[in-house]
Amino acid sequence: MPSDLSGTWNLLNSDNVEGYMRALDIDFATHKTAKMLKPQKVIEQNGDSFTISTFRNYVVKFKIREEFDGDNKGVDNRKCKSLVTWDNDKFTCVQKGEKKNRGWTYWIEEDQLQ
Repeated sequence: MPSDLSGTWNLLNSDNVEGYMRALDIDFATHKTAKMLKPQKVIEQNGDSFTISTFRNYVVKFKIREEFDGDNKGVDNRKCKSLVTWDNDKFTCVQKGEKKNRGWTYWIEEDQLQ
């Protein structure tokens, strides 16, 4: 497994967040609000187990390579099945559910979470 992602990570910029959220069909009020936020993401890693906390008290807990039920209430209000894997030095989540082509990828570059 690559590097430990544990820590508190601060959003440095939200360039193109509105365009990104529009493409994901997230409601207008949410993407306007998101553009103004500078949230922190807190990642706690214990081996293959993770807890990720971010804005609006959104918390997700999972183990690498174990599918889990996701509830994105307060983010984009959808339910999904999620699977997180390591891909080289990237931490990737693929989500299946109400909306297609959703997920996220994190990696560390120059001491910053990307």
